[in-house]
Order: sequence, then structure tokens, then C-alpha cells
Amino acid sequence: SREDAERFWTVKVFPALAGGGLVLLAASVEGRTVGTVQLDYDTPPNQPHRAEVRKLLVHPDHRRRGIARALMTRIEDEARRLGRSLLTLDTRTGDTAEPLYASLGYATAGVLPGWCRDTLSERLDATTFMYKTL
Repeated sequence: SREDAERFWTVKVFPALAGGGLVLLAASVEGRTVGTVQLDYDTPPNQPHRAEVRKLLVHPDHRRRGIARALMTRIEDEARRLGRSLLTLDTRTGDTAEPLYASLGYATAGVLPGWCRDTLSERLDATTFMYKTL
């Protein structure tokens, strides 16, 4: 719902940005935001080498134009700049993002059944966990 989306940004994203430990990139077309991706690098002291790629989102009207690939390339550059050498991410198993990540060099670490709820129903879907060494 719109309320869930607003709560996600105001409770999860904006405080993490303000506190450090999160990078947020946005892609725009003609002044309109059409895509985003996040890099969570707020890791414990024994994991200064890794970060998690989160919430790669591209508006449906702007998909299949290279925006997701460009955002991923830039977020990997940010990870390198921050001294991170291992990136992890998760995606709903079977989504269109899964082959995109594989084409960018992400390997599958495993699949967990029932990890995430479908956005339009109460169905629980599997999630594929992936990683890439930079």
C-alpha cells in the first residue's frame, strides 16, 4: 500500500541515510525519478569488507532501457569507493531481476522458501540469495 511504502522510506531509509551506513542512488528521466538502488554498508566490525545491495527499483514504464544495469554498476562503484569487496543481495526467486544479477556476475548462494510475501497477495514466495566479489 502507499502507507507501507511511505513507512518504508520514512522509517527505514531516511534515518539510515542520515546516520551514515547507507548509500541511495536515484536515476531520473526528464526530472522524474524512475529508479533507485541502495547499498547498506552498516556492518559489524568483523565485516568491514562487505555490503548489501537493497531495493533495486525501476518504474515499470522505464524498464528494459538499461536503468537497472546502470544503477547496479554505479552502486558497485560506490561499494569499491567504500572499500567493500563482497556484495550480497536477495531477490524473489523467478523475478526478472534474477537473470539481470546473474548477467552482472552475481552467483547464487541459495534459495529459501517462503521468505517474502507477494506484493499483491498473502502468498509466500521463495527468495534467491546472491553474492559478488568485487
